[in-house]
Amino acid sequence: MNAITIGIAPIGWRNDDIPEIGKENTYKQILSDAAYAGYEGTEIGGCYPKDATELNKELELRNLSLIGQWFSGYLIRDGFEVVEKEFREYCQFLQAVHADVAVYSEQTYSIQGTEKCVYTEKPEFSDSEWHQLASGLDKLGEIAQSYGLILAFHHHMGTGVQTKQEVDRLMEMTDPEKVDLLYDTGHIFVSDGECLSLLHTHIKRIRHVHFKDVRRKELEEAKEANLSFLDSFLHGVFTVPGDGIISYQEIYDYLLANEYEGWIVVEAEQDPKKANPLEYALMGKRYIDSLKK
Repeated sequence: MNAITIGIAPIGWRNDDIPEIGKENTYKQILSDAAYAGYEGTEIGGCYPKDATELNKELELRNLSLIGQWFSGYLIRDGFEVVEKEFREYCQFLQAVHADVAVYSEQTYSIQGTEKCVYTEKPEFSDSEWHQLASGLDKLGEIAQSYGLILAFHHHMGTGVQTKQEVDRLMEMTDPEKVDLLYDTGHIFVSDGECLSLLHTHIKRIRHVHFKDVRRKELEEAKEANLSFLDSFLHGVFTVPGDGIISYQEIYDYLLANEYEGWIVVEAEQDPKKANPLEYALMGKRYIDSLKK
């Protein structure tokens, strides 16, 4: 992989948190749409087959790569020894399908899949829990590297590592040689109201990027109605880059200026019945192409 490579997440077609959303879209349809729209790879969705041979064949037919996959970790709740077994199996699969990134999210106390208001009821970690998380991540980072993978931590709405201040703390407590950061424009914008300071502060730790845009009107309505994370995306809070209020030219230029090498993944949790997945995949790709000078 050279410099910046553009991929897409399957979440615009199928949502793993609400399986009935987009269930008519098969993984082959997702891959075909992604290839048609000009992307070089996709992240792995829950509907993708667990058989590496089958998946590799379908990818080869479309000249696509697999980027990585979300991992729901519970280092604080379950401890390292419990998480390690599942994480190793996960890394083995990623290695078999030639992926690049292990995307880790700490899900202890997470409200992202609940009915709680994502804007006012996010969880917090105690000092001892922060240390347990950081220590476990350093160990998981070593494991990921042994499989040729980057461990990229995903700050996420509704979790204990959501805000810039929380990301700052995690980055300070973890080994930069073992733990990297996934920079998600949409999540940090919704959380903190802007997304540049996180980029500027942690550019040296950022090894994976999600470009997710935000619709202002829908966000204001979601906050006013105290919506959950899932209800917020169904309401239309998120969209592809170029269709919302985030200005991406400065972000893209900053990544280039700081010699970022890795994937930029177009991602937008949307209801595929309201937002045609192929239409929005094309929209996002064309917008990112327009940023290239």
